[in-house]
Amino acid sequence: MTHPWFAGSTRPRVLAHRGLVTAAAAAHGVAENSFAAVAEAHAAGAAYVESDCHLTADGVVVLFHDADLGRVTGDPRPIADVASAELEDLMADRGGLITLAQALDAFPTLRFNFDVKAAPAAAPAGRIVAPHADRVLLTSFSDSRRRAALAAAHAAGGSPATSAGSSTLARVLAGAAAHSGRVLDRVLRGIDALQVPERRGALKIVTRGLLEAAHRRDVEVHVWTVNDPADMRRLLDLGVDGLVTDRADLALEIAADRDR
Repeated sequence: MTHPWFAGSTRPRVLAHRGLVTAAAAAHGVAENSFAAVAEAHAAGAAYVESDCHLTADGVVVLFHDADLGRVTGDPRPIADVASAELEDLMADRGGLITLAQALDAFPTLRFNFDVKAAPAAAPAGRIVAPHADRVLLTSFSDSRRRAALAAAHAAGGSPATSAGSSTLARVLAGAAAHSGRVLDRVLRGIDALQVPERRGALKIVTRGLLEAAHRRDVEVHVWTVNDPADMRRLLDLGVDGLVTDRADLALEIAADRDR
């Protein structure tokens, strides 16, 4: 059965990576994963926003990619050492801090893809998304964090969609290389999507074989992070189901052209 996160939205899916920061917005200091970036993605027509979860010193789940504030604010402290009120001040002229709860409440028509970046954020994130589980996909590079977040959501009465973590993906790739349907059936049970880079070093991950293996089991393949229009078209021609991109505005235009 298809999870509601996928239902009612056509492919290819465009996932606005950390929201959308246009050149004009960047010139005004807007940062990724800010309230303004999510709002910009929504205004551009994106149905999906990809973001990341960390936990502040006072236990608030915020949308932020890095474990520390250095790259975005110039402050080297870890997010885990900063209270949410202070983080709000630091982000005030960078598009505004957005918490996980605020994202779900302020943008009720958006569907979110949340990557749990820190173990302490897993359980609180799961509990927060539970009432909104029909429009949330929870994931993490760490399968243990992913499972912890899902378990908390389930305990709170919600069943978000999910995509494979790194160890699960490694088993999928091994099963696909061995043409082992039994392994793939087992490993992909309970997985709704594979969200992957096109390649990792010399290893090509997104192949026709992987796409066929995933699609045979009703699992979608979303590729990150794809910003070049030629790459977008090439991957969509190959048969991928979604693009995670910093240029959601361009990807939406390309997706619309394919529907004409």
